[in-house]
Amino acid sequence: MKTYLLRFLFAAVLMLGVVPFTQAQDLGAIRSRMEKRIGQIDTLKTQGVLGEDNRGFLSVRSGDDQGVAAAENADRAAVYAAIAQKAGSSADAVGKARAKQIAAASAKGVWVQAENGQWAKK
Repeated sequence: MKTYLLRFLFAAVLMLGVVPFTQAQDLGAIRSRMEKRIGQIDTLKTQGVLGEDNRGFLSVRSGDDQGVAAAENADRAAVYAAIAQKAGSSADAVGKARAKQIAAASAKGVWVQAENGQWAKK
């Protein structure tokens, strides 16, 4: 389910001509990187190391695994900014909307942050 949502998000960005060609190429590289790390992220989320915050980004819940979270968050920020630019919105608003989608699609036992800032396992 997560992979489907990720692919849908990028299909919307790339296939609908949301960004100029050069930026679309950049988003294609971002998509590739994100797809390569999705398995690792899912494992870390299942283990409780990472959680999904209410702004559409990964948060380190335990341990010291900042690397994968930082890389994923940088790519998510770029995607949110591209979508926001086309939609006439803000990257923050796009991220918050995406956070709701991610939380709804997250597997049981994954840490998610509610809009009010409280963390809970789904």
